[in-house]
Amino acid sequence: MAVVLSMRWDGVTPEQYEAVRDLVRWEEHWAEGSVLHVAWFEGGALRVVDVWDSQEHFEHFMRDRLEAGVAKAGITGAPEVAFWPLHRRMVAPGVTGAAS
Repeated sequence: MAVVLSMRWDGVTPEQYEAVRDLVRWEEHWAEGSVLHVAWFEGGALRVVDVWDSQEHFEHFMRDRLEAGVAKAGITGAPEVAFWPLHRRMVAPGVTGAAS
């Protein structure tokens, strides 16, 4: 079942996020089961909303790819993560690929 992930990671900076993105290269090597990733910064925290094919797909990505990049970027602590079943997804016509 597809899920929506909501993440808040206090103390993560834009520079650390970009370092992890460069290390993990998720835009070039899309994680199995990943559908959508949106990230922003608010109140001293990284905020993320993702759509995954399942919670297990995200957990596999976190364990096998993301954790190593997070450690190399010097990010400490753990994120607050919540999952909800996806009810509906809509993507505007013509929207494709990664964007900054």
